[in-house]
Amino acid sequence: MKEITTKENKMGTQPIPKLLITMSLPMMLSMLTLALYNIVDSIFVAQISQNALTGVSLAFPFQMLIVGIGVGTGVGTNSLIARKLGEKQNEYANRAGANGMFLAVVSSLVLSVVFLLLSRTLMSLFSDDSDIIEQATIYLRICGGLCMASVVATVCEKILQATGNMLHPMLIQLAGAITNIVFDPIFIFGYFGVKPMGIAGAAYATVLGQVVSMLIGIYFLFFYKKNDILHIRFRRFKPDSKIIFGIYEVGIASILMQSVMSFTTLVLNSILISFSSIAVNVLGVYFKVQSFIFMPVFGLTSGALPILAYNYGAKNKYRFIKTLKTTLFYAFAIMILGFIFMQAFPTQLLGLFNADEEMLQIGIKAFRTISFSFPLAAITIVFITTFNSIGRGVFSLIITLMRQVVVILPVAYFFSKLFGLSYIWLAYPIAEVVGFTTASVFMLISYKTYVKHLVPAGEVS
Repeated sequence: MKEITTKENKMGTQPIPKLLITMSLPMMLSMLTLALYNIVDSIFVAQISQNALTGVSLAFPFQMLIVGIGVGTGVGTNSLIARKLGEKQNEYANRAGANGMFLAVVSSLVLSVVFLLLSRTLMSLFSDDSDIIEQATIYLRICGGLCMASVVATVCEKILQATGNMLHPMLIQLAGAITNIVFDPIFIFGYFGVKPMGIAGAAYATVLGQVVSMLIGIYFLFFYKKNDILHIRFRRFKPDSKIIFGIYEVGIASILMQSVMSFTTLVLNSILISFSSIAVNVLGVYFKVQSFIFMPVFGLTSGALPILAYNYGAKNKYRFIKTLKTTLFYAFAIMILGFIFMQAFPTQLLGLFNADEEMLQIGIKAFRTISFSFPLAAITIVFITTFNSIGRGVFSLIITLMRQVVVILPVAYFFSKLFGLSYIWLAYPIAEVVGFTTASVFMLISYKTYVKHLVPAGEVS
């Protein structure tokens, strides 16, 4: 019992800067590896053909939706578990974990049926080119139809993170990403006696990596003997509507946020393809490259979320505010470096994807313009994480709607009609200014309503 208490109280006792770094660094490293996979995967696909790259770019928003279901369910479960551990309600936390896993399986089964049946129909909405439609359909049908591994692995990661365990989630992501990177060229081009599969090979390598992640996640969550904070069991399990509501109170906002991002990317693709398929490729490549900058920030906030939620549940105002300020500082610094990187090396980055003169002309302008949104995005992302940690996911949803629908789509559409392709990219920094302003207002409201009256425990941290 003493060992359990010590581990349970880790997020309430260790100095904040050290705690945040030790909890975030493993996730930052694993997410950097995941970002590297995203880039390498597109580099290999670009070697098949530009149509294959366009197909993957068109399928990408639907992959974002799958990821969003997993992350949203996982974040909601993570937040609820961490808060209940902070309140010393360990048995409730165990049941929250079981219900989170149940939701992961059910939601992924629904997604699988949808993508197995409707992939071609969906892809036909965004292109008239039969080859692009075929490439996109093959890729989406495989990745979407076999998406359970992705969703379950993500929820396993988030549950482990809720206990302060960041090492095992790192291993889960690393194993999946490395498997993907290794098997991408083998399956795509046909090495070691494997028949070349083209774009289908890229999809199967992705799914294989996700299966590896899922199996490792299940092992650490259910069979690893040193996991003695949570004890998730399914014997006599029944879905608990109260717990499910508690999970989705935060999680549905994250799912809807990701859904909004998917919808936005789909609409932007439809605007861009009216100029050329190369413009769609530029946006797809941008998302791959920017993940190398944003993933460390997401890793940082993954580490911060359970610390914030735990100390909010424990009513420790000092440690909550200290965590928020420290996370803001690190996230802003990362994004400033990302801004400098995108301004300095757009040509070299686009060159990795066999960019021709047209793609370079469009892409350099896009990369440099969009990157002006990075510093404000850092602050907004940290604020969104803070809202999730206190169970106010609706604030996060509203901010995302402001950034991704209310501003970016109308601005992109009207700029495309009035000024042309080069000005579409201005929609990103304009939307980020609005998102930052909205997030700041909600942060002030949250502090006065939910945080200000917590116990001001002035520990040495």
